[in-house]
Amino acid sequence: MPEPRKSIFAQYPVTAYFGLTFLVSWSGALAVASPHLLRHEPLPQLTGILMFPAMLLGPSVVGLVLTRVVDGTSGLRELRARILRARTSARRYVALAIPPMLILGVLFLLDRLVSPVYAPNFFAIGILFGIPAGLLEEIGWMGFAFPKMRASSTPLVASVALGLFWATWHLPVVNYLGTATPHGAYWFPYFVAFGAAMTAMRVLICWIYTHTKSVLLAQLMHISSTGSLVVFSASRVTPRQEVLWYAVYAVALWLVVGIVVRRYGKNLASGAEDPTAPAHSDL
Repeated sequence: MPEPRKSIFAQYPVTAYFGLTFLVSWSGALAVASPHLLRHEPLPQLTGILMFPAMLLGPSVVGLVLTRVVDGTSGLRELRARILRARTSARRYVALAIPPMLILGVLFLLDRLVSPVYAPNFFAIGILFGIPAGLLEEIGWMGFAFPKMRASSTPLVASVALGLFWATWHLPVVNYLGTATPHGAYWFPYFVAFGAAMTAMRVLICWIYTHTKSVLLAQLMHISSTGSLVVFSASRVTPRQEVLWYAVYAVALWLVVGIVVRRYGKNLASGAEDPTAPAHSDL
């Protein structure tokens, strides 16, 4: 008997994932903003902020639904195992310190060399902004999309591509991210700097995941990144000044990525390790 024909979602899981994720997320953002858009009013800052929680449904819900459709109930069990996978070398958790260390380092440097306006802030409750973003988004980005993408490319190429999609996914709310919101005429330069930083951060998240096969570690790295940006971002910068510090931060992140790639290669893992194999013992 001929094998049953695969659904279009099973044939093109990556395309389906990004198409549905962008559709759900951007539709959610539009629904939040539509009352003001229909009245031809500028979006209040609070509305811009509230658009983001609505967008979180995209990566998480679509990731879970497609895991069930494409990989079945066994796929959901395996995803659950990766989300709960916390047992790993303690030094792998040290990587979670990369975002706060780089952010503070860049801001202290700019504070000393450029202007005191770049002095780091300390908005401790800001870590709470990172928690839902990390926990929900990574169900889809690392739980579903990245494993499918690296099946047909190297982890490095897959991570850069995923980073570009991740950065673009933020477009509806990019004018309301950071301190100097809205960014006005500087929104596009800010998006470029933000996108460069997020793509580099995604490579680092994928590096951690490649070694641990732990969605939990990816979630924690995401929380560390987003939370640190909210906690420490300079609070008195103008849009132009914010573009500068995000650009410098992006350069710092890419330097770290360069060190990782030089050390581990395009597989983001030691030696010739198969990226689909169990986690390597060295990070």
